Formats: sequence, structure tokens, C-alpha cells
Amino acid sequence: MLRSMYSGVSGMKSLQVKMDVVSNNIANVNTVGFKTSRVLFQDIMSQTSGSSSAAGNGLGGQNAQQVGLGVQIGSIDTVHSVGAPQTTGRELDFYISGAGYFVLRGAGNDGDAMNYYTRDGAFVRDADGNITNSGGMKVMGAVQNPPVEYNDAFELDSISATADNLTTGGLG
Repeated sequence: MLRSMYSGVSGMKSLQVKMDVVSNNIANVNTVGFKTSRVLFQDIMSQTSGSSSAAGNGLGGQNAQQVGLGVQIGSIDTVHSVGAPQTTGRELDFYISGAGYFVLRGAGNDGDAMNYYTRDGAFVRDADGNITNSGGMKVMGAVQNPPVEYNDAFELDSISATADNLTTGGLG
């Protein structure tokens, strides 16, 4: 009886985590560039209650008897599929129709500059003509070392890691 209780409790705990992930996905359904998550489950352990036997006397063998002891969260994965593009008509709205991220440069918690990665392609020009996101982080080039900063000499083909999957005039 204790094994069945433990299996039920572990299943309920795992399903609570799945409901939390689904709730987060629903809460962010209108967030530009949001990537949905999914939960994968795995067995905790199985207890062998009967041993296996080999075939003999014209009969097949017998498999071992096992009782599962519950379930646990195997992983919570981010699904990187392409979202539905939305036409905005703005010259600096981009979406990536494949793999990759926009690289932004901004100040970290300690004040030092660091790179951030996003799929939100709603960009604007700042007072100096630099292309930035709404938070003022400068748009950088493809993932390279060191990153290239874009300003008036902005080249559309260089903004993402793979230039052939970048489209202008919409968000996705």
C-alpha cells in the first residue's frame, strides 16, 4: 500500500509542475518572442518483485515482474519552434523565421556591458542613430567575437546568426 501511495503522490507533484509550466505558457501567449516550454516525465525507479526465467521444455521464458515507484520531472524544455509572424509595417520590426537570436548589448547588474539574447525584434533608433530595443540596449551583429555594433551603416543581412532567416516588417 505504501508503494501505491508514493506513486500517486509523486504523480500529483509532477502534474503540479506541469500545470505551472502550462500556466506560464498561457500567461505569455501575447508576449513577443516568447518561447513555450514543455515538461517531460521519467520513472523514479522500479522494484523487481519476481525474477525472470529462461526458456525451456518447449516453453518461452518469463519476464521479471516490476512495480513502478513513481514519476519525476525529467526536464523542462523550451520549444524553439517559429511563432506566427504579425505584419506591423514598421521598418525596424524583424522576426527570425528559423533558429537564432538577436544579440543585444546592455549593462549587467554590476554595471559592466554584457550580451543579452532575444527573439523580440521590435527595434527603434536612439538619438545617436543606433538601433536599439525599447530598453535602450544596442543591437549587435551575429554571434562573433567581438560583437559588431550597428548604427546608420545598418546592414539587414548581418543582424542574426543566419541572415537568410531574417524578415523585416513584422514580429513573430
